[in-house]
Amino acid sequence: MRTEILKRLGTESGPWDVLVIGGGATGLGAAVDAASRGYRTLLVERADFGKGTSSRSTKLAHGGVRYLEQLNLTLVLEALRERGHLLRNAPHLVHDLSFVVPAYQYSALPYYGIGLKVYEWLSGKLSLGRSELLSRESTLQRLPSIAAEGVRGGILYHDGQFDDARLAVALLRTLEDLGGAAVNYVEAVALLKEGGKISGITARDLEGDALFDIRAKVVINACGVHVEETLTLDGGGGPGSLLALSQGTHFVLPRSFLPGDTALMIPKTADGRVLFAIPWHGVTVVGTTDEPVNRVTDEPRSLRAEREFLLNHITRYFDRTPSAAEILSVWSGLRPLVRKSGVKTSKLSRDHTILVSQSGLVTVTGGKWTTYRRMGQDTIDHAAEVGSLPKRPSRTLQLKLHGWTENSGAEPEWERVYGADLAAVRGLSAERPELDAPIHPRLPFKMREVVWAARHEMARTVEDVLARRTRALFLDARAAIEAAPAVADLLAGESNRSEAWKINDLKRFLETAKGYVLEECDLKPSPVNYSARSR
Repeated sequence: MRTEILKRLGTESGPWDVLVIGGGATGLGAAVDAASRGYRTLLVERADFGKGTSSRSTKLAHGGVRYLEQLNLTLVLEALRERGHLLRNAPHLVHDLSFVVPAYQYSALPYYGIGLKVYEWLSGKLSLGRSELLSRESTLQRLPSIAAEGVRGGILYHDGQFDDARLAVALLRTLEDLGGAAVNYVEAVALLKEGGKISGITARDLEGDALFDIRAKVVINACGVHVEETLTLDGGGGPGSLLALSQGTHFVLPRSFLPGDTALMIPKTADGRVLFAIPWHGVTVVGTTDEPVNRVTDEPRSLRAEREFLLNHITRYFDRTPSAAEILSVWSGLRPLVRKSGVKTSKLSRDHTILVSQSGLVTVTGGKWTTYRRMGQDTIDHAAEVGSLPKRPSRTLQLKLHGWTENSGAEPEWERVYGADLAAVRGLSAERPELDAPIHPRLPFKMREVVWAARHEMARTVEDVLARRTRALFLDARAAIEAAPAVADLLAGESNRSEAWKINDLKRFLETAKGYVLEECDLKPSPVNYSARSR
């Protein structure tokens, strides 16, 4: 699959209509939009699809309740509409989730009740359900594990939940269905120019180290937190010129911390942040933090301040402090926020920004997963003009993503993400019964998913399989580490890799996976008055 694309790149002399650099939510969304208009489209990604920010979200397709409080109604309205379109176009990946906001003062009930009713009204016909006030008894029934002291009642509302990395894979497959091409582990190392205008890129295959030129009528810089690196290739500003980076960290806890199917939302913690505890793939995800950072890294690690914040608030709202063994995984992601002088990262808008340089490089940054489709549409509107492409409308508003099916609700959550491909995935076990074995006793995934990922989803490494094609590393890092050798054996066989490659790739994965595991020495909560819960 990947080899065929590389051969195609090496033999085709004519320019592509659209060349996208970056395989996260933004780049994949732009590439799908371009291909939906009939433009010859290519996407290159120097790591794996969704490797960065796009696989490290809070797993919510939402309008953004905190942006409503900031009165950013334009962003909330657009995000709520896009949430509805996403649920319609990818029901195998996105679903309705009930949230409860516990109230610790009676005055909080009308305050948040009215705000969440407005949130519901703004979604209009695309609403996921009615918000309503809950009694103390109903609140504790829906959230039986939270600390009951001081709870006066609650507010129920609805939002969307999704699997971010699996949505990235669905967009990759959709791009291919539309006739476009995408390839991972190919880096843009230079921009080609003719008469001062960009005419393509020089790319390096990071697996084979070969260099080759790719011509295109327009090039899009959709590199997320790395967007400034691509701008420097064009002679633009360096680090800090455009982005203010913010880091968000999540803890993954056993489902016993949040039994049932209702999520917890704290709209304003003691320091003004929003906190979620969410059921996801059989675990509880708690987050997120918002810490400004100055350096981009492919594997950001949680900061002590973030760990203290999460640990303190878990103890505060659940009256239970998790041990290191109970923290199944910890992951961190960087947000590419557009810089505004004197504004804290927690206050920066998630609106997207599109820039066109004098050379014709189209740069898109900012935004969030929920609005990826609209970001892609706006980007290709600009790109078509820059590249003098035939004017054609976007088709993505009604475009069903790869795997779309009307009958995905009855399947287990970890299998539902395959949608219409699920029968074929299961069929691998009929061919080879040993593929029906789980990759690990504590994980829901089976060996057949490894084979499917290698054959059909361009998974090249153990990390690709365990972090993004399955979500093993994000669900239980210790189990993923224990499963890795068997996965490496199977992946090496499927990909016709050498023993040396297998050993080196496994070593790289184990080194990465260590960062998702916390030890007791990492958990030193600061003294907190746990009775002073959010009001």
